[in-house]
Amino acid sequence: MLKALDERGFATVQEPGRRIVADELAGEGKALPWVDMKAFALRAVAVARSDLLAAQDSDGLMFFDRGLIDAAVALAHSGGPAIEETLGHTDRYETRVFVVPPWREIFAEDAERRHGFDAAVQEHHRIVQALDALGYMRIALPRVSVEERAEIVLRECGAL
Repeated sequence: MLKALDERGFATVQEPGRRIVADELAGEGKALPWVDMKAFALRAVAVARSDLLAAQDSDGLMFFDRGLIDAAVALAHSGGPAIEETLGHTDRYETRVFVVPPWREIFAEDAERRHGFDAAVQEHHRIVQALDALGYMRIALPRVSVEERAEIVLRECGAL
């Protein structure tokens, strides 16, 4: 979906986790989620915080594939500080957060995502709980085509 939004000319930010895994696989591989989840989550927090800060200088809509909240949830789950402690007074994302629930029919593991569907469902529940606790308005996207989901997002944002 992020690619579809990018192709329509909107600014997008790729998932920190995938960028970190690609970097780690090309290097020492110490901060991989299947090697050291806490090290991975700490790095994801740093990358996502940097992404969010960089976005503050941009005008117009910008869409993130995951981000600081997801990273803070992963860090707390791996034994790190509570989500609120990690986030501190960090500037927030927009109030509306588009959530794509796990969808077994399209779920796929790959070189950068090695956890199974059940782990993805558990992670999804942790993130949803955090979004609710932090006061975000969740908008669950239906199980429709990528183009249809992109149109829903753009309509919700007033861009269509």
